[in-house]
Amino acid sequence: MNEISSIQTRRPDHFARWERVRERLRVSYGEAIFKSWLQPLKLADVKNGQAMITVPTRFMREWIIAHYADNILRFWCQEDQTVHSVDIFVKAEPIAIHNPSAQQQQHQPAGLEAAMLGAAANEDKPINPDSISAPLDPRYTFENFVVGKSNELAHAAARRVAESSTVTQGGNPLFVYGGVGLGKTHLMHAIAWHIRKTDPSRKVVYLSAEKFMYLFIRAIRSKDTMAFKEYFRSVDVLMVDDVQFISGKDSTQEEFFHTFNALVDQNKQLIISGDRSPADLEGMEERVKSRLGWGLVADVHSTTYELRLGILQAKLEKVPGAQVPQRVLEFLAHKITSNVRELEGALNRVVAHATLIGGAVTMESTQEVLHDILRANDRRITIEDIQKKVAAHFNIKVTDMHSARRSVAIARPRQIAMYLAKKLTTKSLPEIGRKFGGKDHTTVMHAVKRIDELSRGDKEFADDVELLMRMLQSAT
Repeated sequence: MNEISSIQTRRPDHFARWERVRERLRVSYGEAIFKSWLQPLKLADVKNGQAMITVPTRFMREWIIAHYADNILRFWCQEDQTVHSVDIFVKAEPIAIHNPSAQQQQHQPAGLEAAMLGAAANEDKPINPDSISAPLDPRYTFENFVVGKSNELAHAAARRVAESSTVTQGGNPLFVYGGVGLGKTHLMHAIAWHIRKTDPSRKVVYLSAEKFMYLFIRAIRSKDTMAFKEYFRSVDVLMVDDVQFISGKDSTQEEFFHTFNALVDQNKQLIISGDRSPADLEGMEERVKSRLGWGLVADVHSTTYELRLGILQAKLEKVPGAQVPQRVLEFLAHKITSNVRELEGALNRVVAHATLIGGAVTMESTQEVLHDILRANDRRITIEDIQKKVAAHFNIKVTDMHSARRSVAIARPRQIAMYLAKKLTTKSLPEIGRKFGGKDHTTVMHAVKRIDELSRGDKEFADDVELLMRMLQSAT
């Protein structure tokens, strides 16, 4: 008879009370939170007025103490007035060596995961550790990263993680999120380069979430899941890019969840990137969202005009002999606002054209060479697109955007839509006003000023506006 069975035999009343406490926790917090955080708790003993409860990892212990311990104690006291404290301690469980066929029965990959499992049928070789980490781009260093207001927090957080030889308090994981082409991958590569240069003894693995899933499915196919687990649990710094890729992929999320827990418990650093904040990742399990948001979350906003101009100037300095007038750089920074990759690509085209045909770079030649990009940016987002997206976000009618109603529930979304129209289109203030039921240009000016003021004073409001902006930009 094992220890728990022996205790249960001697004190069956304690375990009956514990089951009632668990049920109250389930009702109080809901099924999703219960399964993610509270179901793994086990009663070890009740002695001298203290209930002793085990959890499988240190990470889970800290989370339970911070968020649920008070209610656990309160429910215990209501069940047994002799209990005056709850002690939560870690009792590590061994890594399970799954039988691949059994694992597939329990967590059968679906959709893309199933397709990748089939694609791996011809690749039954064990995983080669040397081929796991993706190559790093030598251009993506901290020295080549142009810092501005839109990315200064993410840059500072990345620097702190890269320059620290240990995991910093509150910085694990570091989660960097933002739209396409705004610099997330640049920062990820820069962290990896810095760590490999300053401390080569640390094992740094950088890969995309897509590759993580592929390797996991391949490990199942080759009956080598234990080697997969041991490899990822042995790294010092794990970097996963574009984590949104595993949204909706249940079996991969479960493995990522366990890998995450194991590394945090070993005090190893995790750095994750995504296209939106952890709380906004659709198709991601709640327990995974919770872990992703546990440490430091830093966003990369849409670039400002000043930052885009700085990026172009920095890029031009690294092109020997290139001569591009300042007014052309200013024109590009004003016109190409979607992302940094497209901006740099436009500059490359302008310089390459001048080099190949000979001649100076002028405004006329720039507009001719980039006519397709400029036309695409001009038509990228319409005021109608903005009105539809904002109306859907705030659960109002699109016709409310044109109305004269002044209730906050209508007026505030309408002001946000006007603000976004000013930021994301080239339309004049009078043109924007006409699209909102014939409003005067001063009404649009007031809306833009008001949204700016609210954004500066309310981070949650600013994040909501920024999310809408990114959704509109990514949808075009």
